[in-house]
Amino acid sequence: MVFDLLEAGGADRAALHLGTQTLTRGELRTASRRAAALMRNLGVGRGDIIAVWLPASTVWLQLFFAAAQLGAVMVPVSVRFKLPEALHIVKTAKARVLVVPKKSPDFDHVGAAREIKAATITLQHIVEVTRFDGFEWNALKPYMRWEGCDTDLLCTFATSGTTDEPKLAVHTAGGIATHARNLGRAHDIRATDVMLCALALDDVLGFMPPIAALASGAACVLLPAFNANAFAAAIERYRVTHLFGPDVLIDEVLNERNHSLATWRRGGFPEGVRLAKRVIAHAWDALQLRLTVMYGTPECFAMAEMHDMNQGRHPRSVPGSALISQGIVFRIVDPESGAVLPDGQRGELQVRGYNVMAGYLHNPKATSERFSMGGWFRTGKFAHTNGNTLCYPAATSDTLQVPGSPAQLRGDRGFSDITPERTASSPIL
Repeated sequence: MVFDLLEAGGADRAALHLGTQTLTRGELRTASRRAAALMRNLGVGRGDIIAVWLPASTVWLQLFFAAAQLGAVMVPVSVRFKLPEALHIVKTAKARVLVVPKKSPDFDHVGAAREIKAATITLQHIVEVTRFDGFEWNALKPYMRWEGCDTDLLCTFATSGTTDEPKLAVHTAGGIATHARNLGRAHDIRATDVMLCALALDDVLGFMPPIAALASGAACVLLPAFNANAFAAAIERYRVTHLFGPDVLIDEVLNERNHSLATWRRGGFPEGVRLAKRVIAHAWDALQLRLTVMYGTPECFAMAEMHDMNQGRHPRSVPGSALISQGIVFRIVDPESGAVLPDGQRGELQVRGYNVMAGYLHNPKATSERFSMGGWFRTGKFAHTNGNTLCYPAATSDTLQVPGSPAQLRGDRGFSDITPERTASSPIL
């Protein structure tokens, strides 16, 4: 079984740091089995959909591992969404269960969940979460049977929906586990390391770092406050080694003077406001800290490519680079004929590998439109090759209008890296 991510590092090792509390890998495993027991009591089984409208938290991860155990599909709903957006996600997912906070400071999630239930056919249960300083459902007996398979659909990520309503790119348990382990190796995440989680878990760039850390036996730090001082304090307190997040946040953390950042060893960000060269240079000069820019989409995961971290500062400030696994490949094709193009000729970038989504959940038409013969995913991005280097414009205006694709790739979440050109040394087919 591929999806045994909590087996790495031993049951007594730290999994999650939350304030003054540290939760072990064994405690997370038991808690996820309790969440699985709750879902089984609600009739959830393989292939059923659980919508989770929660902030990044211990309970979010508890439910994720429970879904993997049951072979169910977890559909995260962004905490930024209000009723109309959440209703669309839950209806699109055909969710059977919706999990929401019992109390929120600025929004009535329970009331909204009841309206969603009244407006949908499939939604049968609303589960209210009362606490985020630990695990939920502690009175339940853990459900011990593992029913999930590596080929099961496990988790979705919503597209931006800039030209139409968001679609749900769904990935398999095996694909997620494989990418998590590959990321751990690529970013040198060790069992003694600590990952500071800086983004929402419903976003591919926010999701992959903590899952990669747990797959590597490392611990994660979850913070309720997203500000530079809190992050710098957490780096010092927990001896954080890895932090991936927005370039603006990382820039602000590097400029904090009240806390030691000496343990911070690796990190990266999607470039959104052209800070890459300055931030990467500052990190190296001040801390010998190796940062790099990254890229990702809901359909193809995040951080599937990275620079050689021994490269100089300038190459690491250009988005893209070597793919992290031979299990991911690309090609450039003529968008009209589908013919594979020779070196230097501009065409459509297509990707194939474990990192590519299984499809758009409950949307076979959109799925078929995004895949060409042979299982190649049509990114809708123009590109060309230069020897063993892939070059493609990052401006969102330079896209092909592939049926079923948004004109912008996650532009609202910082994944369209607005730079003149991106380069990536990768296997060419």
